[in-house]
Amino acid sequence: MAQSLKDRFEKFLYEKNLVTDGLAKIEAKTGVSRTYIAIAVIALIAVYLVVGYGASLLCNLIGFVYPAYISIKAIESTDKEDDTKWLTYWVVYGVFSVAEFFADIFLSWFPFYYMGKCAFLVWCMAPTPSNGSILIYTRIIRPFFLRNEKTIDDAVKDIKDKASEAADKFKDEAKKATAHIIFEEKKSS
Repeated sequence: MAQSLKDRFEKFLYEKNLVTDGLAKIEAKTGVSRTYIAIAVIALIAVYLVVGYGASLLCNLIGFVYPAYISIKAIESTDKEDDTKWLTYWVVYGVFSVAEFFADIFLSWFPFYYMGKCAFLVWCMAPTPSNGSILIYTRIIRPFFLRNEKTIDDAVKDIKDKASEAADKFKDEAKKATAHIIFEEKKSS
């Protein structure tokens, strides 16, 4: 298992992308293997996530920047499989973000929270066929959604109708106020 992870990591380090291009440049200038450079960067990030100021920001950037970049590439590609993969990631990321909003006030006090969160987000975006987002979606989110789809649809329709009604009411009030102002201006002149 460890050898398999090492092989996949090595393979990733030699794929053509923004990160590996940067690693190749550093490797060429320093003569240090890109594997060691990548491990050092990962170790520095891990230490920073435990003791650094702004660990929440760094963790959120890791969970957002790369997936956003790859999502744009997926949208622009003709392959629909990568679109589904990244839409699945964003659904899981959204559910996780909402859950974290309520739990963050308690969890952020744990020393390794941001390292664990970052590891979770990297697992969810891992370039493997059965990454975390696919597992969480197929085992938790999809069954919940399918069981409650009618209720969710009804709630969304109700909110949409109420928002539309409020917008119409606001528009009518704005028209009345505008007419009143114009009437008062004409009256005073």
